[in-house]
Amino acid sequence: MYLGSFVRDGRSSFGLIVNGRVIDLAARTGAANLRDAIAAGTIKTAAQAQEQDSGHPLASVTLLPPIPDPNKVICIGLNYRAHAAEAGLKLPENPSLFLRLNNTLVAHGAPLVRPSLSNDFDYEGELAIIIGKAGRHIPKSSTLDHVFGYTCFNDGSLRDFQFKHSVTVGKNFPSTGGFGPWIATADVIPDPSKLTLTTRVNGTQVQHKGLDDMIFDVPSIIAYVSSWTRLEPGDVISTGTPEGVGFARKPPLWLKPGDTVEVEISSVGILRNPIIAES
Repeated sequence: MYLGSFVRDGRSSFGLIVNGRVIDLAARTGAANLRDAIAAGTIKTAAQAQEQDSGHPLASVTLLPPIPDPNKVICIGLNYRAHAAEAGLKLPENPSLFLRLNNTLVAHGAPLVRPSLSNDFDYEGELAIIIGKAGRHIPKSSTLDHVFGYTCFNDGSLRDFQFKHSVTVGKNFPSTGGFGPWIATADVIPDPSKLTLTTRVNGTQVQHKGLDDMIFDVPSIIAYVSSWTRLEPGDVISTGTPEGVGFARKPPLWLKPGDTVEVEISSVGILRNPIIAES
């Protein structure tokens, strides 16, 4: 099933996405938000109980990030073999990690903001994992049992700040990370390595790769991250980007106001964000 967070008539909620309609599940679950509903384990039962509800047209709601208030947003840096090759870097021995702040995240359809301090705004289409079951020191063999689902992520990066200051700064300007449009639950995607990711800028394909090119696959990532921190329901782990990013092109392809970026992942959906200048 597909689940999203949204605003309708000024009220934030979450629900089931079916055939272009949204079925509100908040009242049925008794949860304040999707993260709490995931933690309580009430989603599946609530969705089954609401099967006959026709819901509301998807066009009548404003989507929020699928998890509007994640406790953690953990991002994997260099994680595709071909991306390492285009960047001229050796394959890492361990996952390279950084964290994102919640105020960097924007929903499907909302604008990504190119900051006034830099023109070197780059795209990075990625698969993001949504954790469904808490755990620490999770064995690789059981990591997928801890996955609630998957969504699309655009790890927008200010490359001059990333390379000349730090990864943390380059990845944490406000409203630079696209997140959505919704979550495809794990039953829809039993094997994430079989997915394909495509990124487009103004309709032109700039990234296209099977997720089997990952250096560290989804089970390896979850096992590694859980070795140093406890994962909680609703935590987000973005898994890195394939080759084709803007900074590696000649000349570089930077996002500018008026552009539109799409990140599409098979069996998940399309995340679309326009680019605007910081006001």
